[in-house]
Amino acid sequence: MAKYPKRLTKKEQETLFIEFVQALTTLRSPEEMAHFIQDLLSKQEVFMLARRLQIARLLYQGLTYDEIKKSLNAGLTTIAKVQTWMQLYGEGYRTVLERTKKKQTERKGLKSWKNFQRRYPAYFWPQLLLEELVKSANAKQKKRILEILDKVKEKTALSKELDQFIKASDL
Repeated sequence: MAKYPKRLTKKEQETLFIEFVQALTTLRSPEEMAHFIQDLLSKQEVFMLARRLQIARLLYQGLTYDEIKKSLNAGLTTIAKVQTWMQLYGEGYRTVLERTKKKQTERKGLKSWKNFQRRYPAYFWPQLLLEELVKSANAKQKKRILEILDKVKEKTALSKELDQFIKASDL
């Protein structure tokens, strides 16, 4: 029979949360954040978090539940949870959405394929995440990100495309 760890007290939970937030604030570069996310979360967890953020973005833009459900194939319960979190707390969501909105308006005029990727980011989130990391990285960080990509066991078409993107942005 499996043993379950003891339940944490409210104080212990708060202490863990503060330690986690402090760990996040020590990350100074996109490269460090990418390593931390890769070490901390599974692919499914990253996908779920990215999906919640995308749902929040679409809610923030004023889309209806049905439009979001069709666009992301998300459940109505998940959409409702995200909306509730945004209404009750939401400061973190609003901060991220406002900051990413500013970046998106700076990049107007993207080709139709890029617009398609932005419209359906849940399908392209790894690529979009890495592109954002690369755009904000300096030359040394870009070199390190390339080294990380080289360590991937199976070099997919996405990593090859990102290699080309990084090398093109260095020119």
